[in-house]
Amino acid sequence: MHAGMWSLGYSVIMLLMWWVMMVAMMTPSAAPMILLYARATRHAQHGGQLQPGVASTAAFAGGYLLVWLGFSIGATLLMWMLERAGVSSATRMASTGAWLSGGLLIAAGLYQFSPLKYVCLRVCRAPAEFLSRHWKPGASGAMRMGFEHGAFCVGCCWVLMALLFVGGVMNLLWIAILAILVLAEKVAPAGFWISRVSGAVLIAWGVATLVA
Repeated sequence: MHAGMWSLGYSVIMLLMWWVMMVAMMTPSAAPMILLYARATRHAQHGGQLQPGVASTAAFAGGYLLVWLGFSIGATLLMWMLERAGVSSATRMASTGAWLSGGLLIAAGLYQFSPLKYVCLRVCRAPAEFLSRHWKPGASGAMRMGFEHGAFCVGCCWVLMALLFVGGVMNLLWIAILAILVLAEKVAPAGFWISRVSGAVLIAWGVATLVA
C-alpha cells in the first residue's frame, strides 16, 4: 500500500506490528530485570501472600512495555513519512536508497560511542542497582519503575532499532541479529566492548554503503 493510501485500519496494523516486534526483541534482555523485581517483591511481602507480588510484577512489565508502545508509535510515523518521501519500499519495508541506509548505519555506529548510550547501557546492565535507587512501593510505583527502566532501555537501543529500516522491517534474520546484539550488550560480561566493536563495524559498513 502506498503511503498516501494508509487508512486508519492499516496504520493500527502497522503500529501493532511494531509493538509486537519490539516486545519480542526486547523481552529477552529485559527478563533479568523483571525476574529480579519479582524476587524482590516476594521477599518484601509479609505473610507469604503471592498475589501482591504478581500484580506488582505485571505492573512493572506493563510500564516497561508502554514505553516501547510509545517508540512503536514513533516508528510507525517514521515509516509512513519515509514511504511518502519515496525512500522506503512499501512491500519490503526497507530503505531504497544507499544514502539513507548508509546514514542510518553511520548514525547508529556513532551513537554506540555516545555518553547517552553509555549511561543507558550501564543502567540496563545493573538491575539490582536500578531497583535500589528507584524503588517505589505498590502497583502504581511498580508501573513507574517499569516505565523508567523502559526509558533507559529505549535510550540504549533506539538507534539500533532504526536499523530495521536498513535490513527490512519484516526480515526475520535481521531482526534476530539485532535482538542478539541488544541481548549481548546488556548481559554479556564484555557488553560494553561489544557495544563499541559493533559501533565501529556499523560506521565502516555505513561508509562502504555510501561509497559503493
